[in-house]
Amino acid sequence: MDIERIIRPGAKAYIVGIKGTGTSALAELMVNSGVKVSGSDTSEVFYTDAILKELGIPYYESFDTAHISGDFDIVIHSAAYNAESNVELAEAARCGIPVVKYPDALGSWSAVFDSAGIAGVHGKTTTTAIAGVLARAAGLPAQILAGSAVADFNGRSTLSLGNKYFIAETCEYRKHFLAFHPRHIILSAVESDHQDFFPSYESIRSAFLDYCRLLSSGGELIYCADDPGAAEIAQTIAKEKRDLTLIPYGFTTAGDYQISSYKVENERAVFTIAGFGELAICVPGRHQALNVTAALALISVLLKKEFGASMDAKKGGGENTGWTAERREAIRKALENFRGSKRRSELIGETGGIIFMDDYGHHPTAIKTTLEGLKSFYPSRRLVVSFMSHTYTRTAALLDDFAAAFDKADILFLHKIYASAREKYDGTVTGQTLCEKVKSLRKTAGTTHYTEDPLDALPLLKEILKPGDLFITLGAGNNWPLATTLFDYYKTISSGGIS
Repeated sequence: MDIERIIRPGAKAYIVGIKGTGTSALAELMVNSGVKVSGSDTSEVFYTDAILKELGIPYYESFDTAHISGDFDIVIHSAAYNAESNVELAEAARCGIPVVKYPDALGSWSAVFDSAGIAGVHGKTTTTAIAGVLARAAGLPAQILAGSAVADFNGRSTLSLGNKYFIAETCEYRKHFLAFHPRHIILSAVESDHQDFFPSYESIRSAFLDYCRLLSSGGELIYCADDPGAAEIAQTIAKEKRDLTLIPYGFTTAGDYQISSYKVENERAVFTIAGFGELAICVPGRHQALNVTAALALISVLLKKEFGASMDAKKGGGENTGWTAERREAIRKALENFRGSKRRSELIGETGGIIFMDDYGHHPTAIKTTLEGLKSFYPSRRLVVSFMSHTYTRTAALLDDFAAAFDKADILFLHKIYASAREKYDGTVTGQTLCEKVKSLRKTAGTTHYTEDPLDALPLLKEILKPGDLFITLGAGNNWPLATTLFDYYKTISSGGIS
């Protein structure tokens, strides 16, 4: 099916599950390019409702065969739906309308542009967000699509700066990223995850290898040299495809994208990239320096395509290169002002001397680096953490790694496992199992607590929290209302509303 010809200015597209982060973002990009978009979803309210209404995209809050018109050129659907369970998709197929999944539609969209895919088990959302901020500062004609809402994108997951380049977060789950058409790839990290689909490290490694093999002749693979999985895949790809350019970045590599220093000053990370100089960002964690460096490497590649010159800090750039002094300064300022994306070290607010945050980190490596980054940024604050593990398969497969990931938490609350509809519980592991494993490793007795439901922790947290603390909800589950509820509670106390 030649989807690229179907998704064109003037075409009519209908999206089933249009409120999803990815589907609503694709809808916005299509509308900006002249496609007429409508769709459907459930009546549950998401942050995307406001975006769709602002864009003037009509949608139903129900599914009905009457919604499907024969004049639709294409029907796109979220991976959560299929023709067996959704009457609209079944009707579209009966009418002979092309029906495609969101990952395939995104892949076809990417084929129209000079596209960069940002991939990896960790860091891809923030790296994509940073790449968008840098592309805007550099004046690149690009479209950007991140996997979450980004404060610097006006609270959306898309940023439209032009129609030449496409920078998108690409997801490894169920090999969705294999539909993408990358000319450039950022590979941040490769390790075991999504055990319900990738039961072994070899299976997920194979998926990432296949993704990197999609790079066309002359393409660039920008990879984290500090990550063993990413580095090994880069070495393998280099032997298979000798016409690619490999660009390593990190603390342990050499070259323009070596991070040669890192320190924290006044709740700012200050670090030096060999080919650029000193930069600063107000988002905690050494891993954020890696995300910045990866994004900067990609922007440098695209600037070279635009202006025919690469980054060279010693020469300082010039009017005939991509790296003018003005562009360098714009990038520095953009990074200083970067505030992250939704559920990625997201600051909910500070009240009563307590900072409240939320983070999506749900893999042991992400948890560990996030908490280390927070401790580095806020060394004098007590770190109080709520974590809800996501999926039984991940928890069981990485139980020991999870248990060891909370070393930097001063006080820890654990909860039941947030189950996935795509897996069946076999009874081998529970939230209590993880809690007992964590307690066996914790050095301080009484600092680990368990409540089956996250909100059941509210009474004890109201007794524990005090000025100077930092409270963060971690995970891909539904414990995040703890942070917002507590923030509202302490904000009311601070204003004298509760006696």
